[in-house]
Amino acid sequence: MTCHFRAFFVALNRQFPGNTIVHRSLIISNLKSLLFKIIILTAMLLGLPLLGVTLAGHPLARYLEFPPQTLYVQPASFSWMAFWGYSFFILYFCLPLAITTLKSIKFRTPKVFPSGVFPWWGWLGVASGAGVWILAWSRFHWFSTFQPHTFTPLWISYILVVNALKYQRTGQCMIINTPGYFLLLFPLSAVFWWFFEYLNRFVQNWYYQSPDFSAAEYFWYATLSFSTVLPAVLGTRELILLTGWLQSGYKHHLIRHWPRPKLLALITLIFSTISLTGIGVWPNHLFALLWISPLLIIVSFQEMMNEPHVITSAARGDWHLVISSALAALICGFFWEMWNYYSYARWVYRIPFVHRFQVFEMPLLGYAGYLPFGLQCTVVGGMLERLSKSWQQKNALQTTAKT
Repeated sequence: MTCHFRAFFVALNRQFPGNTIVHRSLIISNLKSLLFKIIILTAMLLGLPLLGVTLAGHPLARYLEFPPQTLYVQPASFSWMAFWGYSFFILYFCLPLAITTLKSIKFRTPKVFPSGVFPWWGWLGVASGAGVWILAWSRFHWFSTFQPHTFTPLWISYILVVNALKYQRTGQCMIINTPGYFLLLFPLSAVFWWFFEYLNRFVQNWYYQSPDFSAAEYFWYATLSFSTVLPAVLGTRELILLTGWLQSGYKHHLIRHWPRPKLLALITLIFSTISLTGIGVWPNHLFALLWISPLLIIVSFQEMMNEPHVITSAARGDWHLVISSALAALICGFFWEMWNYYSYARWVYRIPFVHRFQVFEMPLLGYAGYLPFGLQCTVVGGMLERLSKSWQQKNALQTTAKT
């Protein structure tokens, strides 16, 4: 009986090509929805901080200086009260997850993967990464012209290695299985991080020590470096998702039933709007929201539009995507800070209230910012993945209609 029904619907599809039109309209609707969110998010991230400093009477020129050179935000001095306050807040959320992780590692069921061959391009990443690392931390006279530009090849090497490790274990990775998506991550990553550079103009938590570049040189060199962020974090996340402890410890962790989720999303959106508006007015007190507000805005829109988001699975008790995303950014953050420490072109931090106990250049509590940043990487990568799939489906339907 099932076969008869299936044959009937196949014949119906062939007889009435309007079904294709329905599918196409749904795909176009999804594309328009995604474009709408991108436009609204862009307008909020760019406009709200400027609106805040304009209302406060601050000169706009200093926030738009390019390349950014002038330091005009004076970070607040270290405060033990603020340090312990931030510490308690971070531990409140992270300590239970850390305990669950340790228990999961202890009692995990090891995953068995067929032994694969580490690909040649993975070895290329290992060799190039080791070589560039030595050059980045050395000061050879013959390499002086290229000394400020070691960041990008270091991270290209890292990206090759994490993809090769996944390929060795599963026979699959972004580079091999989804090369179009993988390549699109690089320009998207550059745009993605430029938004954080822009928001940093209002709090000045970090600045760069590098040779004097013209505006065009600064833009292109920085864009090249920023393009590696998403491929590195998402590649690391895919590798972490293979671990047995993650699946056993976070597949059925904490189930959260939020009452009136759309109202909560609206309140969160209003909170994020106010936060971004005030970030340049009170930079010493709102600086941490730089890493949280963009994520809250995207997730709020997705919830209000009945779309799945990075928190959806966690509310059902499946935390593996949240944990893997946050941990991936933290691992990448460690390598970012380590490789930055002795590099010629480097960044330096100016964090208010908690600038103490530095691990490399980053104050200890500053590493907590990588956790929500990892979720934002997953959200943006997921948007690109859905866009790519919708576009492929649209093209496939057009091809089918022609034939």
